[in-house]
Amino acid sequence: MERYQVPIYIGGILAGVLVGLLAPAAGPGLETAINPILGALLYVTFLQVPAHDLVRSLRAGRFLAATLVVNFVVVPLVVAAMFGFLPADQAVRVGVLLVLLTPCVDYVIVFSGLAGGSSERLLAATPLLLIAQMLLLPVFLVLFLGSGLADIVELGPFLEAFLVLIVIPLALAWATQAWAARRPAGATFSRGVSTAMVPLMVATLLVVVASQVPKLGDDVGAVLGVIPFYLVFLAVMAVLGLITARLFRLAAADSRAIVFTGATRNSLVVLPLALALPDTLGVAAIVIVTQTLIEVIGMVIYVRAVPRLVPIRT
Repeated sequence: MERYQVPIYIGGILAGVLVGLLAPAAGPGLETAINPILGALLYVTFLQVPAHDLVRSLRAGRFLAATLVVNFVVVPLVVAAMFGFLPADQAVRVGVLLVLLTPCVDYVIVFSGLAGGSSERLLAATPLLLIAQMLLLPVFLVLFLGSGLADIVELGPFLEAFLVLIVIPLALAWATQAWAARRPAGATFSRGVSTAMVPLMVATLLVVVASQVPKLGDDVGAVLGVIPFYLVFLAVMAVLGLITARLFRLAAADSRAIVFTGATRNSLVVLPLALALPDTLGVAAIVIVTQTLIEVIGMVIYVRAVPRLVPIRT
């Protein structure tokens, strides 16, 4: 399933669109299933993020510095350059900010490996990436949305979603890792649960899309309007990721990993935050899922293009 995850994910999204269009009355029921499925998916996702590698990632030197710079300096500057041109719909803008300002910590490792990137170093850096984005996301939202953020986001549901769907799954995942390190039963359990990653991803995409499509109404045009921005983001970050890697004088395999981490975003981790927004901003969730669709298609191109962009010299 991991080998064919791109067409599988696209199929899940398209199936969700069909269900949402053909059975809109099922939307409320499907929406109640989102949090349990998403919580399970994030638990399995976080299970791939090695807590014990956090200290090791701090020793990675130039690679770690390049990873942090490309994700938390370069990307926000690119988003700032695009922000004024985004559709005026506040929900659309919030969705774009949530997804583009948070770097991916899961399937980026798979795609980077397929392109010959340093997946091991990227994997070691994921705990720090996850912690940094959760700390910096509120700061970025305030910088982009200003004092109006309090009028847009209700703090209570937002914090509840963060606790229930991010903090608790992350704590459980790292507790499972500790169990797996000490007991064979824990290792067996961890390996077994990890195989559910792709099916849970498909189920999440299908349920989220199917439950949100009936709510689109007149916002279809605004959602479609963000697609060019996602395409531009992928194209620009391929170049800026390479420039960042060269500034830090990284080897080819490390440079490829930097290009991938700068381009891939953390849609599933921020999705519960979008779903916790007021109903008036409900479109933000579809905006985030739309980015996932564009990104997985873009990764097919990246896997073929990045090795040519960053050849390994012998």
